[in-house]
Amino acid sequence: MNTVMFAISVLLAVAMIGAAFITILAKRPATAMLAAGLVSLFASVLFLFMAAPDVAMTEAAIGSGLTTFLFFFVLGRVRGGRS
Repeated sequence: MNTVMFAISVLLAVAMIGAAFITILAKRPATAMLAAGLVSLFASVLFLFMAAPDVAMTEAAIGSGLTTFLFFFVLGRVRGGRS
């Protein structure tokens, strides 16, 4: 069972790195924000696999949920309602 958990952890880590590169290389701000939210979502799943459900819930709620929403809200306000 440990090898399965290790493989899932490595897969999540690689997915996080891939989403981080998408965040850095994205041309459109909306794509970068969604990819950053995806990094946080992968991190919350990784925390869940590490038996830290309280940290996973906090990361999912704040990191991927609220922060992504706040980024899109601010982008809409800066662009005058177009996002």
